[in-house]
Amino acid sequence: MSIVKANNVSMKFDLGIDKGFSFKMLFISLFDPRKRKKKEYFWALKDVDFDIEKGEVVGIIGSNGAGKSTLLKVISGVMKPSKGKITVNGVLSPMIELGAGFDVELTARENIYLNGAVLGYSEKFLNDKFAEIVEFSELEEFLDVPIKNFSSGMTAKLAFSISTIVNPEVLIVDEILSVGDIKFQEKSKNKMMDMIRGGTTVLYVSHSLQAIKDICTKVIWLEHGKVVMIGKTEEVCNKYYEFQMGKKEAI
Repeated sequence: MSIVKANNVSMKFDLGIDKGFSFKMLFISLFDPRKRKKKEYFWALKDVDFDIEKGEVVGIIGSNGAGKSTLLKVISGVMKPSKGKITVNGVLSPMIELGAGFDVELTARENIYLNGAVLGYSEKFLNDKFAEIVEFSELEEFLDVPIKNFSSGMTAKLAFSISTIVNPEVLIVDEILSVGDIKFQEKSKNKMMDMIRGGTTVLYVSHSLQAIKDICTKVIWLEHGKVVMIGKTEEVCNKYYEFQMGKKEAI
């Protein structure tokens, strides 16, 4: 049985009210149908289908705006698809927007418990793992400093350390291996590789084809919300590179 399955998944966004909107225009449109503007929509995902088996490390590639991050959010349950269905058969840990669950007015120490609670960790679990989280984050000297005084790299390091304190069955990763300094990037990569060797299924979005080739067993290529190709890492990455270089059109 697939651990993650997408069945005809589509995601539609309302582009919102026209920039020229005013209450005067709204009043006029109520009495003059000719003045009414049609709603505009953007389909970020269109009929996306795939199956991911347990233990696979799947790269998701595509141009800016291809729908990669939207797909991860739909899989994570952050967004509900407009059409279709996502099925996840396992405990899932999303690392999409590191630090999104932090309160910048609180200290790092307080945010460990706050963010951990958001991720579903109990207070006892966080007490037991607190020293491990702090050690991995390399922020021992800044525990009682408010997050608002942290650099983006420091915030990401703390968030990564909290998110990876458990070994989930499915790990959702969006470009997080570029957080922090070079030393921490290598440390983050090693942590993720340990999780992969432990059998964790990974969905990994990156603009770095080399990073995708280094860790992924399979790749999904998206363009304009549609699946262009699914297959072996080297083959799909090479086709995507040719497309980016203008040598070939998307299949």
